[in-house]
Parts: sequence; structure tokens; C-alpha cells
Amino acid sequence: MDEEEEHHKLNGDNNHVSKKQKLLQFITDSEISNEFAHHQSGIARINNGSFGCCPASIIAAQKKWQLKYLQQPDDFYFNHLRKGILQSRTVIKNLINADDVDEVSIVDNATTAAAIVLQHIAREFVEGRYQKGDAAVMLHYAYGAVKKSIQAYVTRAGGYVIEAHLPFPVSSNDEIICEFRKALEKGKENGRRIRLAVIDHITSMPSVVVPVKELVKICREEGVDQVFVDAAHAIGNVDINMKDIGADFYTSNLHKWFFCPPSVAFLYCRKRTGYREDVHHPVVSHEYGNGLAIESSWIGTRDYSSQLVVPDVIEFVNRFEGGIDGIRKRNHEVVIEMGEMLAKAWGMKLGCPPDMCSSMVMIGLPSCLGISSEADTLNLRTHLRDKFKIEVPIHFQALKDGENMDNDCGVTGYVRISHQIYNKVDEYYRLRDAINLLIRDGFTCKLLHSN
Repeated sequence: MDEEEEHHKLNGDNNHVSKKQKLLQFITDSEISNEFAHHQSGIARINNGSFGCCPASIIAAQKKWQLKYLQQPDDFYFNHLRKGILQSRTVIKNLINADDVDEVSIVDNATTAAAIVLQHIAREFVEGRYQKGDAAVMLHYAYGAVKKSIQAYVTRAGGYVIEAHLPFPVSSNDEIICEFRKALEKGKENGRRIRLAVIDHITSMPSVVVPVKELVKICREEGVDQVFVDAAHAIGNVDINMKDIGADFYTSNLHKWFFCPPSVAFLYCRKRTGYREDVHHPVVSHEYGNGLAIESSWIGTRDYSSQLVVPDVIEFVNRFEGGIDGIRKRNHEVVIEMGEMLAKAWGMKLGCPPDMCSSMVMIGLPSCLGISSEADTLNLRTHLRDKFKIEVPIHFQALKDGENMDNDCGVTGYVRISHQIYNKVDEYYRLRDAINLLIRDGFTCKLLHSN
């Protein structure tokens, strides 16, 4: 590999096409199928959002790193591990337009990143820099694990937690912004200080792209001390620009939409004037006190291979026209097309406009299915998996005042479909036909209660 090609590989320049690459054609459909031949056959796997996917070529690269460690662990530790992680961090730094590679740490997943940030906030309370009763604001649809972490760290340390109740279905960013402003106003009542805002970039369930840049700007205007963006679904799914977003902390999983093997994520911590270096990995090892990026690069003996293949992922995505940007654009276009097809077939609507969707779309389910609880959504999901070999998550949406499921005024169930490069159009038609068959046969979720 020549010097120019090495530079672009490590820096994740998706627009660069090396001399060697110019001689190659873009990846073919058959090659894509081969990359995902390890997926269980016969399953309509339209749920990439939950666990992601990893192509065979990246699995092979991971195995090489695993073998390198097993062959000579000391050589791996002293001569390869830290350098390899730095290369991965450098790729991520350029992909997300961070100022400095030291702002980028690699951790296991977004849940770990949330624990790092929220433990940092808890120490601010415990050590008296924040006062008991100071507020933290989060979105009502924050991921369940993040909500639990806020409870475990911030609430127990004395923080007062406020939820911004976001509307769903939602028709515009303004609706989200309005509810977020209300939560900030509540947080500032009685002279309280808002010390933290936790904002999703893409909510998980229901899935909606949040106007994160605008919400961060509002936080700055309202004097919120620190802003943490939980963007578990973001990288490879929407555009990410740290300088543009302006958050203090930002995390995204690399195994969901960026093709890394599970599990791996990055945590961005913005350098700023007067910032105290008090952000630490929850697993304390020999590197404690050397900065989060270095602490995270060694938390004891374990398998670090998923953190080391990021440069290989860049090579993989550059086999597609437009690189990762081209992939996410095509994923978005196809999932919107399939979502609108399903909505038309069922006489329903999307949960939000296309410009508020990523590579995931929410589609209303007919009320005659009788979805009336979270348990119903889980039972129906299991039924679709067992009977129809379809893997798709389902969201329960409680009725609003004045709505009645019996007279079709309200929609209580939504499917969340995903599209990734391995998906085929016929998988979405299988979902369409399965739901139509259930409706034709008079199925309701009550029939599954006995099970």
C-alpha cells in the first residue's frame, strides 16, 4: 500500500479513490450476498436497527487480529494494540469532523458511553460542584438503558430529572422543539440550574430523527451546563459533524449501521476552556488518569479485535458508490419507499415525515389487530417470527385522550422497519402479506394471551 493510499485509509476519506481502486468495479449484488451468506436463510431480517450486521470480510479481518493476539500476546500488547486503536480513533475523528483525536475514545457500546458520562455528572453532585436539586433533562423516548443509568447515577446523586414528552406520531421538528423548550422551562423553575441535557439523535422506539443541532443550540442559549447526545443509531445512518452539532459528549455504536463486529462504539468528549479532566472509564485499570481515550484502550485482558477493524470497514464501504454516505442515502430511499408501500397496503400512515426518518421507518398497524399493551407487541413480534419467519420490532403507542381503539380513531401499534445493504424488497412484501393474512383471518392479539 503506497503512502497516499495509507493516508486515506486511516483518515476515512470517502471521496478518495486510489489508483488501485480506480481499476476495480463497485461491489456487485452477488458479492454483497456472499458478504452476508452467514445470515440465517429464510428469515426476513428487517430489523438491522437492533443489532446491526457485519460482512464476512470484516469478520475475517477481526479473526486475523484475534489470531495475532493468541499467537504472541506480549508482542500484540506492546507493539500492535495501542497503535491499532489509535488508527481506528483517527478514522472516527475524521468521519465525525472532531477537532482532535484525543476527543475520541473507543468503548464497548453506547450504554457504556452513557455510564461514563453519567458517572461524571454524578461526581459533580457528590463533590459539591452541582447542588442537590439541580436538574437534568432528557427525552421521554430516551433509550431504556440510558434512563436506568440516569436513575442509577444522577438521581441517586441528588439530581432532579425532567422528561421532555415528545409527540408521536410527529409531523415536524417544531413539535419536538416546542416540547423540549417546555421541559427546560420546568427545569429552571424556582431558580434551579439545569446541569445536563440528554438528547437522542435518533430515538430507538419509536424511531425519529431528532433536530439535535437545534436542541443543542437551545441548551446553550438557556445556560445548560453539559449536553450529552445519545446517537446509538447515528454513524452510517445520518450525517455526523461534531463541530456543527456542538455537544459536549456524543456517542454512537459502530456495530449497528457501520458494519463493525459487535460490540464497539465511540464516545466523543469535546475539549473546552476550563474543562476539568474528570471523565473516566468505569473499569479502572493501569491507565487510570491518563485520559479517557487511553484508559479505554486498556481495561484489562479481553478481546479488543472489534475496536481494531475500523480501517477495514472503510475499505469495505468504499467498495460502494459514494462510500458510507452513498450507502445511507440508498438505505433511506429504499426504506421510505417500502414504508409507504406498507402504509398504503394497510390503509395507514408513517409515524413521521420522510425527512425525519433515517434508515428506519415507523408504520402504523391496523387497529383491528388489537394491540393494547407492550405485552401485545412482544407477542405479535414473536408470532411473526415463529409463523412467518419475519423479524421486525413493534411499538405500542398509548391512545391519546378522546381516542378509542374500538372505533378506529387511534393507532396503538407501529412496526419499525430497517433497510441495510443485505435486504431484499421481497422481505417487506412478506411483512405486508403476513399482516394482511392475519387481518383476513380475524386475528387479534387477544388470541395470543393464553400463550
